[in-house]
Amino acid sequence: MVAVSKNATETAQYADLPRREIKWCSVTLSEVVAAGKRLEASVFNPQGRYARAVVSACKWGNIPLCGDGGLATAYVCGRFKRVWLETADLPIYQPSSITDVYPEPDGYLSKNTRANLDTLRVRKGQILLSCSGTIGKVALVSKTLDNQIFSHDLIRMDAKSPIDVGYIYAFLRSKVGNTLLQTNNYGAVIQHIEPEHLADIPVPNVPGEIKAKINDLILRSFELRDESNELIDKATAMFVAELNLPPLNEIEQERFDATTGVNNYTVKLSELTGRFDGSYHVPIAKAIVKHLRSHSAEVVTVGDKRVSKDIILPGRFKRVYVEEGQGRVFIGGKQIGELDPYGKKYLSLTHHGDRIKKQLELAENMTLITCSGTIGKATLVPRHWNNWAASQHIIRIVPANPDMAGYLAVFLASDCGKQLITRFTYGSVVDEVDNHHVSQIPFPLLKNTAAQTEINRLALKANELRYQAYLLEQEAMGVLENDVLSHTE
Repeated sequence: MVAVSKNATETAQYADLPRREIKWCSVTLSEVVAAGKRLEASVFNPQGRYARAVVSACKWGNIPLCGDGGLATAYVCGRFKRVWLETADLPIYQPSSITDVYPEPDGYLSKNTRANLDTLRVRKGQILLSCSGTIGKVALVSKTLDNQIFSHDLIRMDAKSPIDVGYIYAFLRSKVGNTLLQTNNYGAVIQHIEPEHLADIPVPNVPGEIKAKINDLILRSFELRDESNELIDKATAMFVAELNLPPLNEIEQERFDATTGVNNYTVKLSELTGRFDGSYHVPIAKAIVKHLRSHSAEVVTVGDKRVSKDIILPGRFKRVYVEEGQGRVFIGGKQIGELDPYGKKYLSLTHHGDRIKKQLELAENMTLITCSGTIGKATLVPRHWNNWAASQHIIRIVPANPDMAGYLAVFLASDCGKQLITRFTYGSVVDEVDNHHVSQIPFPLLKNTAAQTEINRLALKANELRYQAYLLEQEAMGVLENDVLSHTE
């Protein structure tokens, strides 16, 4: 940058600014005309153009993803007006949850909803694509989601050949494939995709043996995810049985006084514990604690030294991101339910090395709890997240010992555990809880110690299966990268 003084006799001053990498590409005149004579650089995104060049250079040629002669067919469901219930037999899932290992429903539909709900159900073996808002999230329907209802904002894809299911998933999950999903022929980023757009996406037309290898690895990966979910279900069922826990809406609790027309209840002065917000003293929370005390050997707190070594809430900080491979993997609260999170970022070790080591770093079998915005999502840290970093919107609980790690996570992820987490919520705009609150969460120790040990074992085994599932998917992605996308004419 040059700064010139008004006085021509003065010497010009030069500022030595740091240089940034410039992204550029050349564009032919015919491409400009074909793009509607658009001259904005964003219309000709280099990443999108590079991705198409990689596929075009594949020595086996390419084939359309969908459409005539393509690998799959695709469709979306029509929009409909939903009739919501608090609980029902018809859970519905949103596109944002398709990449979670064990998605949770976002609500429940009434059977009176005017829509053909069967057309909204996804089937095992389908490939799902987010097509609005966040473009390009990809999931494969396995046993966990088979026959579940998803909203209309989702493209459903059916492979024409069973051998192509895992291959299509892996390709769209790759950097090249995912970039093609998010850009048009000229590279411009798009905000919405329709099934007909998928006919413009080229896919390497590789031999059957390569497809079969990738497909087998991907399908086995999802089988292990299903197995892990079944173990979690079994552990949760044991936990519920040992404490004789009924559904939350059936737990005996103080009823609201309906005579005043306002939901209200009484709280003793001795029970205030410094909290004057009504949400902390909701009758259901008190009823859960009472039930736990009457059915467990002892009710302690999550902060008890028999339960946790440490509860960490990182301080807020301004983040400095770097390119992939140059820093530490960094994830946020929305991503903790995923096996290999989309949208990973990378924190600078130069700027945040000390903070990462002391506050942000994750370790296998920690329990993570989201503590800002969406409160109370809980998960165990799998082995492949070791040394990753997570945002300050996630609380880390370091278990007291391996015999407590899985049991702690099962409790906090259960319906009663979530209720006891969210009762501490404060904030008028953005909901929050902090590490002090988490340390006060009532925590039941079972009378049947053998059952508690088995619950812990099942949870840790499920976590190990998720690590093995990750390894299989990474192996499939390696085959795609090394044996397909790197093989050019």
